[in-house]
Formats: sequence, C-alpha cells, structure tokens
Amino acid sequence: MSDALNGVLSRIDGNLEQSLERLFAFLRIPSVSTDPAFKGECRRAAQWAADQLTGIGFEARVADTKGHPMVVAHRKPQGATRHVLFYGHYDVQPPDPLDLWTSPPFEPRLADEPSGKRIVGRGSSDDKGQLMTFVEAARAWIEAAGELPVAVTVLLEGEEESGSPSLKPFFDANREELRADIALVCDTNQWDAKTPAITTRLRGLVGEEITVTCASRDLHSGMYGGPAANPIRVLANLIAGLHDADGRVTVPGFYEGVEELDPAVKAQWDALGFNESAFLGEVGLSSSIGEKGRGVLEQIWARPTCEINGIFGGYTGEGFKTVIPSQASAKISFRLVGKQDPHKIRTAFRGLLRERLPENAQISFQEHGASPALELPGDSPDLAAAAAALGDEWGRPALLMGSGGSIPIVGAFKSELGMDTLLVGFALDDDRIHSPNEKYELSSFHKGIRSWARILARLAA
Repeated sequence: MSDALNGVLSRIDGNLEQSLERLFAFLRIPSVSTDPAFKGECRRAAQWAADQLTGIGFEARVADTKGHPMVVAHRKPQGATRHVLFYGHYDVQPPDPLDLWTSPPFEPRLADEPSGKRIVGRGSSDDKGQLMTFVEAARAWIEAAGELPVAVTVLLEGEEESGSPSLKPFFDANREELRADIALVCDTNQWDAKTPAITTRLRGLVGEEITVTCASRDLHSGMYGGPAANPIRVLANLIAGLHDADGRVTVPGFYEGVEELDPAVKAQWDALGFNESAFLGEVGLSSSIGEKGRGVLEQIWARPTCEINGIFGGYTGEGFKTVIPSQASAKISFRLVGKQDPHKIRTAFRGLLRERLPENAQISFQEHGASPALELPGDSPDLAAAAAALGDEWGRPALLMGSGGSIPIVGAFKSELGMDTLLVGFALDDDRIHSPNEKYELSSFHKGIRSWARILARLAA
C-alpha cells in the first residue's frame, strides 16, 4: 500500500494545475439554491459533478427531488473490505452584496497574498473547494494505482444552503443504497493553516418560540398602566430566570446526560494557547459571561447553552407609542451536548415557564426542531486511522476539536443510516464563507487532496 500511496501523492502534486482548472470550472456555475432564478444553474452544477465522477469510473446519476437534484455515485472495487459514503453539497449562498466583492463572485481567480496563494470566488470554501479535495483524491487513486483502496459512494446535495428539505425524503427512498461503514464529510475547519483537525463532536439543538398573552387587546398605557398585566414584563422575567448567577441553565434536569470533558481531550485543548480575550475582543466583548469555571473553548465545544435569539412585542416602529401590548414573544434555542434528550428538555422548559407564569397571563409554544448532540467515540479505529493520516501529511498531530454548531446531515447519517461520521475539513476561520470575497487557501486545497488520499489508504488498512 505504501508504494501505491506514494504514486498517488506524486500524481496529486503533478496534476495540481489541472485539479485547479476543474475546480474553477465548478466555481463558475452560480448554483444558488435559495433563489428560484438559479434553478437551472443548480441542475447544471449537479450534472457537472456527475459527469466528473463518471469520467473517473464511477457509476453516477443525477437524481430528481421535489427541489434541487441529488448526485449519487458508486465505485466498488472487487475485494474491497471497507465502504465509505462521502457527502458534500454543490449549492452556494447568494453572492450579495455584489459591490463588496473585489472581483466577480463567479469568476474565480488565484490571488497572491503575503500568506500564500488563495482561491477567491463564491463556493471556493463552502463547499465546492472542500468536496473537490475528495473527488481529486479519488481521481488520483484511480489514475495512479488503477483502483480505489475502498468502496466509495458519493452523495452530493443541492439544498444544504437552504435547509435541505429534500434530504430526509431522499434518505427514506434510498436508505439501502446509501448505507456504508462510515460517512465522510468535508465541510468543517482546520484549527489553523498548519494544524489539521477532526471535528468529533457537534452540539444538538432545540428551538422554541414562546408567546405570552395578557389583555384581550392592546391598551393605552395612560388608562391601564399599573393595574394591567404587561406581557413584555412577564416575558422579560421568565427569560431572566432561565440562568442563575453562575451562568447555568435553570431548566429542571437540563444537565442530565452532560459529562465532564475527558482529561486527555481537555489537556489537548488547553495546550492550544487559545487567546480568549482576543477571540471575544474581535467582536467588541471584553470577557466571558458563560458558566463560571469553564473556559471559552470548553463552553463552545463541550457545554450546553440556552440563548435568547429574538424578543418582540408592542410598538417597534419609528417614533413612540404609549401602548401596553396584548402579546409579547421570544425565540429561544438550546444547544445540547452528550446524551441530553432534546424532547425531555423541551417538556421541562415548557413546564418551568408554565409554573412561573403569573396571574392574568397565558403562554403558548411553537417548536422549531429538535436534534440530539453527536460525538464520535474516542476509541473509534476509523478516528485513529484518519488522525494518523492527517499527522503523516501535516507533520503534526490532528486536533480532535468540537463544534459549537449543529450539522443536520450528520444527525441524519446516524439516525437514518446508523453511521458515524468523520468530519475532516480544511477551511479556515477567515475564509469568509457566506460573505463577499469568499476564499480557500491553495494549501488547503492541495494538502486537502493529499490528506484524503492518505485517509482512504489508512481506512483500507
């Protein structure tokens, strides 16, 4: 395997210019999924990706959905003992505001910067550049070694940037075709430009919208102010009571299933030299107000939270209106970790607010999704294989990091297909994804291809 891998890596290095040309052709397709005006371009991007996979020997098809199509491709070498499913998305965010781009968003270019060369264009990092690292690694294996070291299924969707409404129905209809030993996703970050990373934990999510109603109609505050219950005041008191003085969430049973961080993982995170003051200072904040005794990285990657995402009620237009509103509302989200049960938390949250509701007030709830946290077991042999491959390529150990966000596709792989996921990405924090002048470092693209080539070899072994 080592001789074959060396040949593959040499092929990647020698064909980097051609790999870039293919990526640029992909980036020129304005596959904006959220705008109906680009429906045809999304299909064109799907067909382009399918044609690339067919061209290197995959059996690929463009599969219609009620929204934008999926791309599904298979290559199953005779005698392969492992089977992986690679997921990516070919759709991109709208490029607006266009006047902030230094060059047209769908005319990709290679820019020279003090840090090195970078690819600039919409989708360069999220997610076309990332997914092409895997496709180009597969190409190099097939061209240099004659075959892939593992069986590979590729699933590319075209609605990730618009909520993935077609994903679950597609899973339901194609469950067995998509099943594999493990899923691979390249839509995450490195720690920095020289340190590879595997995201091993994702927080879950519970979304709730609450509405407090008091009087049967809006009231004149001069005539009713004082005796009349004010739903904004009621709502503010309810929200204020969701945290205690130490920053902990007061929902009963909220911390059930939350485990302390593994000492080895904590030691690795502590050794990163993460500058908490600089991190918060970049957004105009001076200090952490989260859970006392917990560092910022631990709070974001490994602790649950409750956040108020929006609050509204009464008159909010120009000028001033002395009104006591009939209703006030708030949107609240819980980020979950470990084995927290999102449905139990929703029930406990609603029970707590009903219990604290004062006289003359009613409350209603609207749910906005619920998903559990996900964590790749620390003793996973696939995790160890990927970490070793990344260490070989980058010359330093791969960081096992967390993510403060949620990636629904990973939850679907686990719940719908029973598969764990290796989240290996090569993006950087300053890639400006979803913003003007999105970029992807050339080193991320080049070493990303080499990294996937090594990971496939390690998984096969």
